[in-house]
Amino acid sequence: MREAAGLGGLNSLENALGRLLLTAILVAVSAIAGQAADRTIYLTFDDGPLPGTQNVLSVLRQENVPAVMFMVGLHVETSPGGRDLLAEAKAMPLVTVGNHSYSHANNRYRRYYSNTQAVVADMLHANQVLGLTPTVNARLPGRDVFRLPTVSREDLSINVAQWEREWLDYELVAEAGFYLYGWDFEWVHRDDGKPVQSVDHLVNEIDHLFQYGRFTQRGKMILLMHDQMFQDQFDGQENLQALIRRLKERGYAFGDIRSYASSTP
Repeated sequence: MREAAGLGGLNSLENALGRLLLTAILVAVSAIAGQAADRTIYLTFDDGPLPGTQNVLSVLRQENVPAVMFMVGLHVETSPGGRDLLAEAKAMPLVTVGNHSYSHANNRYRRYYSNTQAVVADMLHANQVLGLTPTVNARLPGRDVFRLPTVSREDLSINVAQWEREWLDYELVAEAGFYLYGWDFEWVHRDDGKPVQSVDHLVNEIDHLFQYGRFTQRGKMILLMHDQMFQDQFDGQENLQALIRRLKERGYAFGDIRSYASSTP
């Protein structure tokens, strides 16, 4: 009888330990999921189609992560294979094609934003070339501006006088059927397109920024990159793949821009 009682007590202890272990595992999984939810990166690529765009699309397909390709209408029309690259991007379920203007302001931003009607017309022209209909996810050329139903932020890199000349442009573009996205951090490149930061340096910077969490949306970083950075001459495909894999290893999640803020298309 004592032996049976002893075995019963042992079984009860084992069951209790099993329940404790299961609870600990569930808590750990929940903590990891919560950490990922608070560490979300939105990959955004500007200025395509350009040399480098094909490498970007190939890596996104291989790594199965969401991203936004903010494309320039003029580049679709003039870049070799531009229309094919646009079609390829639009056919990828995890890729959102966004509007980055038709002309990219011809890189003369102050002149571009001196004519509000022309800015709106340029964005609408890009919609036609890109085959997009409102409401359209977009990024203004040269301006880190947000205009979303629940998020609005100005470009802090321009002075007050310049903002006073431009703010109406932002408002009327948004009213014309665009959700405007700026960015939180940039993988910088030289004039020839070569990335400035190494992958390791960039990942360390991202880790540091998430420690402080000073983003437009809490726990969400919009990372700005440009297609020309990922050309073969800069080992673009390898660098982008390494970045995504390093971030995955460190527990970051990758977000679909359509879930960045409520009521986005």
